Amino acid sequence: MLRGRYPRTITTLLVLSALLLLSVPDASAVDAEAAKARPNVVLMMADDLGFSDLGCYGATIIETPTLDRLAAEGLRFSQFYNTAKCHSSRVCLMTGLYCFQAGSSSMDRSVTIAEVLRPTGYFTAMVGKWHLHKEPTDRGFQRYFGHLSGATDFFRGDKSFRLGGEKFKAFDDDFYTTDANTDYAIRFIDEALDADRPFFLYFAHNAPHYPLQAPKELVDKYCGRFRLGWDELRRRRYAKQVDLGIIDPKWALSPRPDYIPAWDSLNEKQKEWEDFRMAVFAAMIDRIDQNLARLIRHLKSCGAYENTLILFCSDNGGCPFERTRNMDRAPWQGGSHLTYDVGWAHASNTPFRWYKQNQHEGGIASPLVVHWPAGLKAKPGSITHQPAHLIDVMPTLVELTGAEYPSTYGQRTIEPGQGRSLAPILAGNERQPHDWLYFQFSTDRAIRKGDWKLASVKGARWELYNLAEDRTELHDLAGEHPERVKELAELWHHVAEHVDRAPAKLRKPVKDHPARPHFKRAHGAMPPIPPIP
Repeated sequence: MLRGRYPRTITTLLVLSALLLLSVPDASAVDAEAAKARPNVVLMMADDLGFSDLGCYGATIIETPTLDRLAAEGLRFSQFYNTAKCHSSRVCLMTGLYCFQAGSSSMDRSVTIAEVLRPTGYFTAMVGKWHLHKEPTDRGFQRYFGHLSGATDFFRGDKSFRLGGEKFKAFDDDFYTTDANTDYAIRFIDEALDADRPFFLYFAHNAPHYPLQAPKELVDKYCGRFRLGWDELRRRRYAKQVDLGIIDPKWALSPRPDYIPAWDSLNEKQKEWEDFRMAVFAAMIDRIDQNLARLIRHLKSCGAYENTLILFCSDNGGCPFERTRNMDRAPWQGGSHLTYDVGWAHASNTPFRWYKQNQHEGGIASPLVVHWPAGLKAKPGSITHQPAHLIDVMPTLVELTGAEYPSTYGQRTIEPGQGRSLAPILAGNERQPHDWLYFQFSTDRAIRKGDWKLASVKGARWELYNLAEDRTELHDLAGEHPERVKELAELWHHVAEHVDRAPAKLRKPVKDHPARPHFKRAHGAMPPIPPIP
């Protein structure tokens, strides 16, 4: 795998310079000194990472010292939202629009951040998971390494891996996707610096999405640490969140649902199995943090660290689906397909209810760590409780880089942006809040207006919560405030039809029955834990 800086021969520099001038629209018209003064941007998204899976958001066992240090020196958001689903979160992040409004995975009514920044002189690069139509190099990215698929084998890769627009097949014995992404991220950063351009790097981890696979030494590191079980783990995470100031102590820890067995009811073999797969999940997060440390060391060595804006978030909450198979192979080998189950997903989303796909807080609450030594004015280590959303990233970067959000792009007519810049928050101020925030995946839906939130699971009846008093959504106030339910339901349907343009089949009226879990339990028969060589 690649290590260190990209080779700096005269030939390489000439080729890179020629490619850059040919591939960046209007690059010659951009004042070089003005361009260099603008921030570099590393926009990093993890995959299936729960709200509490980082130390700076409450994790007590998983080690994330690099992200914790960035949080201690930077800013954290306690109410930052995604869409609870992989592809729709990526659409919102890339375009600043709601998913269907942007054209869903085709994004044919929108522009990407790369398409907006590239004409201003930014070097645009991406590594990792795309999971949208076409390829990143078709949507404004000059450089790309990663996979177009929604999930991949971390050791073997898959047929969708690309380097630029070409198929990538160099999966050697040392290949591990998280490491390779960082190798190419460093390579692309060096190309930008060699060309004397500010860079926008979109780093889309596939980890810790299943299949849960990690190097053996890291799995060994965590084996045994989760024998305390998900009940105790959630209590410890909640206590830490309250102590950190991420969670208001008046918001009670959501109870374990009855479809998740009490940890103490499991037998020893079941506990051993559950500890094992959570150890692999933890190892994947640890590896993300290690690679971020490697990237930061490189930025420092190049003198680019101080003026690099780093944003780290997740695409959805913990994933509750039991899809383990192929466990004749260990999870430090290609071909294995381990997942964790709803018990650990509930712990990942501490202190909230529900999961990936659902529009309750457990599905849509994301960590957001922001770090920018040269530009962040908020108090180091501070936490903002101002609500924000993935759609806010586009206008933030437009404002900070001096770019312009277009009304047309090529043959595309571009929808008006839905996000609001986070720049005032990064400056340590209050910003004008959204009038409302809208959420939808399939028949899971929600809308937030001020502190009031209306939510429905799988088309079930509307639930109403006052998030200022009850962000863990334990006290449904729908029966006490029918007029507010009516008002917010009408607003949701108006936004779904006229702003997001969601298909009619997804806008059907809710049904008057309680929400029910939509995944199968898996705490019965278990595959054997693979032998450790």
